[in-house]
Amino acid sequence: MKPKLLDLFCCGGGAGMGYHKAGFDVTGVDIVKQPKYPFEFILSDAIEYLSANHQCFDVIHASPPCQPYTKASKEHRMNGKIYADFLEETRQLCSEIGKPYIIENVPDAPMKNPIILCGSMFGLKTYRHRLFESNIKLVAPEHPAHIAKSTKMGRPPKEGEFIQVVGHFSGVPFARKAMGIDWLGQKELAQAIPPVYTEYIGLQIIKNL
Repeated sequence: MKPKLLDLFCCGGGAGMGYHKAGFDVTGVDIVKQPKYPFEFILSDAIEYLSANHQCFDVIHASPPCQPYTKASKEHRMNGKIYADFLEETRQLCSEIGKPYIIENVPDAPMKNPIILCGSMFGLKTYRHRLFESNIKLVAPEHPAHIAKSTKMGRPPKEGEFIQVVGHFSGVPFARKAMGIDWLGQKELAQAIPPVYTEYIGLQIIKNL
C-alpha cells in the first residue's frame, strides 16, 4: 500500500504530481476549487482540515500562500496591502503533529534550515527557486551557475532564454514544457512548482518512513 500524503494549499497540483511520481497516494486540500487538480481533492480550509484529519495521513506537505514574501507582490505590500500569512501557523501545527512534513515557499520567506531547489538542477528551462523546510533531513543537488538569461517579465521567451513563470507571463506552451506541467493554464502555472522538485524530495522522504 502506498503511503498517504496530504497536499495542503494544493492549488493546481504541481507539488502533488511530484509526490505521486515518487510513490505517494496524494490528497489535495485548498480553500478554492481546483477543477484541474489531478488527484483526490477536498475543498476546505487547509489548517482546519489538517488539525481534524492528520491521523489519516503518513506525510504532510504544505505550500502556504507566498504573497506575504514574494517579490511579485512587494510593490503591493509597500502600498499597504496585507496578505494572509499562514506559514508560522502551518509550521507550528505540523511540529505538534510530529509526522514527517515538508513546507515549501519562496526564497524570501522565513524558513527554518531549508534546502533550495532550482530548475537548473533538473535540466529545466526555468530557475524558479523554491525553499523546502522539513523535520526530515533533506539534501539538495549541486546548484549550477545561472548561465542562461531569464525572459523579461511579460515578454515571450527568446531562443536560449529561461522563462519566468510569474504573474501574467507570456508563453504558456513554453512554460508548460519548462515546468513539466501539461494540465494547467496560465493562472495555475504562475502559482505552481515543477513536479520534479517534489518527486526529488518525495524519494528522500519515502526512504525514512
